[in-house]
Amino acid sequence: MGGQKFQYDESGGTFFYFLISFLALLLIPGTYYYWPRRLVEDPEKARKLCQCDGCKRKRRIMQSSEPWKGTKNFFKKVVIILGWVLLFLLAYKVSQFDYEMANFDPYDILQVSSGASQADIKKAYRKLSLILHPDKETGNEKAFMKLNKAYQALTDDEARKNWEKYGNPDGPGVINFGIALPSWIVEKENSVWVLGLYALVFMIALPTVVGMWWYRSIRYSGDQVLLDTQQLYYYFFHKTPAMPLKRALMILAASLEYDKKHNNEVQERPSDNVEIPQLIRQIPNLNEKTRERPLSDAYSLKARALIFAHMSRMHLPEKTLEIDRQYIVKKCPYLIQEMVNCVSQLILLAYARRINMLPKIETIENVMKLSPMIVQGLWEIKSPLLQLPHIQEENLKWFSSKKRHIKNLQQLAQLPADDRRALLKSIPDEHYEDIMKVLGNMPYIDFQVRCEVIDDEEPTVYTAGAIVTVTVILERKNMSVLFGDESAPDKTADESKEEVDEDAEKKEDANQTKKPPAWQKQKKGKKSSKKGAKKSVVSSSKPAAPAAAPPTTTTPTSNSVGKKSLEKVEEDKSSEKAEASADPDESELSDDDAEQSDDSEGEQVNEKSNKKSTVEDDDVEWEKFQNKLAKREKVLEGRSKTSHSVHCPLYPDDKQEYWWVYISDRKSHTLLTAPYHVTALVDTEEIQLKFTAPRWPGVYTFAVCLRSDSYLGFDQLHDIKLDVKEAPEEITDHPQWDFPEGEEAQEGEGSDLSEFTTDEDVEDDEE
Repeated sequence: MGGQKFQYDESGGTFFYFLISFLALLLIPGTYYYWPRRLVEDPEKARKLCQCDGCKRKRRIMQSSEPWKGTKNFFKKVVIILGWVLLFLLAYKVSQFDYEMANFDPYDILQVSSGASQADIKKAYRKLSLILHPDKETGNEKAFMKLNKAYQALTDDEARKNWEKYGNPDGPGVINFGIALPSWIVEKENSVWVLGLYALVFMIALPTVVGMWWYRSIRYSGDQVLLDTQQLYYYFFHKTPAMPLKRALMILAASLEYDKKHNNEVQERPSDNVEIPQLIRQIPNLNEKTRERPLSDAYSLKARALIFAHMSRMHLPEKTLEIDRQYIVKKCPYLIQEMVNCVSQLILLAYARRINMLPKIETIENVMKLSPMIVQGLWEIKSPLLQLPHIQEENLKWFSSKKRHIKNLQQLAQLPADDRRALLKSIPDEHYEDIMKVLGNMPYIDFQVRCEVIDDEEPTVYTAGAIVTVTVILERKNMSVLFGDESAPDKTADESKEEVDEDAEKKEDANQTKKPPAWQKQKKGKKSSKKGAKKSVVSSSKPAAPAAAPPTTTTPTSNSVGKKSLEKVEEDKSSEKAEASADPDESELSDDDAEQSDDSEGEQVNEKSNKKSTVEDDDVEWEKFQNKLAKREKVLEGRSKTSHSVHCPLYPDDKQEYWWVYISDRKSHTLLTAPYHVTALVDTEEIQLKFTAPRWPGVYTFAVCLRSDSYLGFDQLHDIKLDVKEAPEEITDHPQWDFPEGEEAQEGEGSDLSEFTTDEDVEDDEE
């Protein structure tokens, strides 16, 4: 058996194979994902877009926001094409490599047939050797050596045996293990260059790149907000627990993302020294004379003035302040979300007794109001109808008439088509079409709330200290579902829906009261039969038998069971009447038998209803289990950031509809749950919010709030009432609810932490 030998690739064959495989692994997926594709605009999608001047201008801004996009696509194409050309060249070079012993056939080399005689073989060898000998002009040393091996394999007996057994006249060869690197890498002459390249890549370039990445990452939070900005938010919200809207806007403008010292993308121009003071003089109530740092810094004043001008819809110089306005406004939504998170964390810290001052619910709600104001470029006090295209301040008088007083977008959508067009008769048809496009694509949210105590025997009974789970179901539809509604325009969609729900509940209650269960009718039938039997006994002057007690039955849970028992009762009635009229004495005895049969029938109905109820309970539990698994899978997949595009011509980028859902106590002005940020409400979304029930029994009213971060006038509030009972003694002593001594006394002595307020407490305070 031959030996083994490790060697570097002298000819470069294996190294080329390595390069080919490496390039193929890069080029195939790289071409698929990075080859620039020309987006073909869908004519149907383009037809649905708003054609107002603001939307057209926004589309131009978004297209011009990437000036190097064409150049980048060109270089991508060049790199990918060069990679494929190099791959094909390497493949061609590898195909030209000559492996001597790959297919060694001595007959083919000597150019004779397989059955040739020794004389023919010698003759062919002499003829070819004269041509291939190295001393001749046409000689080829490599081919001549190959010719000698072929002649030896056919003339020498031992060489012939080796060729027939091993495929090589020299016998078993050495097993070579090649390393896919060229041999020049380990040569002494090139060792200095190889070590220098190694040091440059692994000792200089790689540590530098990692250090730069680490230095940038430690300056930002998980949401790509500067940690210094986050600390600024914490400081101001802790300092001002009840923060008004204007101060929250000032803190937003003081974010360090707008400071040149912390963000190199911020542009500072010499023209700012002239244009910014002029803009400040045009804006009232800017509070530019404040001395509080950093609210009084130059970058903060500039950002605040541009945000005020944005929400006042003022025209700015195109080449300077308009560019700065677009940059500042584009960063506002995720900075506002960070402000909401900071307030939520402060409230949780206050509940944990780590800080003394509890931020009020008005603070976090004022911060949330900033988002739709900035996205729509509109102050909160303005009419929400200004969110529609082609509607200006001077057009609002159309919506205030004696017949109809339209205040919000829902009322406008509910108007009949003819009345709505008559209301906007001064608008041209193409502008009216844009208005209906935008109005029809706005959200119409079905907001449903369900409260329960999960994993409890009685989920609808709330005890002190229990974990209450509030399930919020959001169903998103387009506002176009309200078009053509003939209901009164002074009622919103939520009010009309609540009235429909109330009417349905009343009808269900009336049906339940009108149609008693089957077992109640069964009792009446028994009583009437007994009375008839007693009358017959008296008339025949015979002693009456003592009346048996009525059987105790339960209401069947299924309508089919009730129908079946009702048919049986009618049959029993008819048979009892016939028997009583035939023989009054036998009717008296048949009453006892009928009662016994009714008892057995009632027990059978009870057994069937109990079995059916257990099956339904199992189905409900299985459905809950499946929902939990689906929610876990959704959490593992990650939260999506795509929902529906928002019509916001003054916002310089594409904006998706997001929502906040939270629970608050409006009487004590406290937040019960951290706001949940809904970022993927495409059709339906189910959210679970959990909070601890109050520690004292009573009736409490809480509010489940839904707020939009993109539109004004779409917020909703749903009240829930909890009748909190006293907790049983065996579960009152929870170690997680134990507090250190002296805290209860501090709460009663003017602490800022307000407890839940019951309805009875409010009535006592009013008295």
